[in-house]
Amino acid sequence: MVATAACTSPVRVVGTAVGIEAPLGLPVVPIPADNPPTADSIALGRKLFFDVRLSGDDTVSCATCHNPQLSFTDGLPGSRGIGKKIGRRNAPTILNVAYYSTFFWDGRASSLEQQAGFPIANPDEMGQSHELSIKKFEKIPEYEKEFDLVFGPGRLTIGKIEMALASFERTLLSGDSAFDRYLYRGDKSAMNEAAVRGLGVFTDKKRGNCSTCHTIGETDSLFTDGKFHNLGAGMGRNGEPTDLGRYEATKIETDKGAFRTPGLRDVAKTGPYMHDGSLKTLKDVVDFYDGGGTSNAYLDKEIKELKLSERERADLVEFLEALTGGPRT
Repeated sequence: MVATAACTSPVRVVGTAVGIEAPLGLPVVPIPADNPPTADSIALGRKLFFDVRLSGDDTVSCATCHNPQLSFTDGLPGSRGIGKKIGRRNAPTILNVAYYSTFFWDGRASSLEQQAGFPIANPDEMGQSHELSIKKFEKIPEYEKEFDLVFGPGRLTIGKIEMALASFERTLLSGDSAFDRYLYRGDKSAMNEAAVRGLGVFTDKKRGNCSTCHTIGETDSLFTDGKFHNLGAGMGRNGEPTDLGRYEATKIETDKGAFRTPGLRDVAKTGPYMHDGSLKTLKDVVDFYDGGGTSNAYLDKEIKELKLSERERADLVEFLEALTGGPRT
């Protein structure tokens, strides 16, 4: 069983759709009606994901910033593109992006297909125009056969590249964590005592208040409200955000310095943290929230000083570590 979501591409895949099974703790994977995954489209997307020829100098692939060995991040404060250019934002994990309705820290893309095309053309990331990507890959015989197998005979388009990448990325799921086994399977031995106490702090609105934005459900949890919040991270000396965040996409004054709430699954493996990678450890993150973030004119109303005890802060970190997903193939 799959849920359907909107996709705007006029291209259609051919072949038999396959299901994407969600691990324990995750909801049904939403699938666009006009880009149902097939075994061939997923395989093509995987191949493209690791192909450096999608970059202008043939040195950078999607996997450069979203390394499977690093839970699909790169471990750097700012992502590294062609010519060793350093981006202004941290590369977030793409685990569980199948569930998102907006993409990038500022939400400027509204589908996974649309998102896939942005880094390719970004001069600071992969630095290759869509037109050049098409010309380059049209000349590779193996890709001609594979694109025809997935989409039927016809000219290569950037839409086909985006759709294949999206089909692969929808399979990148993280669930079946110690938390999931504890809460959804009833295995009370899955989390240690500190993690259980940390879960209590996480959900207590008078203490951690974390679950207000990093939501937990009765049957499954994505640990994000999908919204945008100003936490005070990345503030300049004048009290203004050094990165305008969501404002860049909406031009709404109150969106200045607001960034999309990231999911927390595998968070123990995806540092450094925040949109600018300014916090190195989970302890740093917990301490940042405990202090009420950084005061500024756009600070989210939910961000306030917590005054947690040392043990409560340590328990929160222990709980966050319990969100690491089970084995993935």
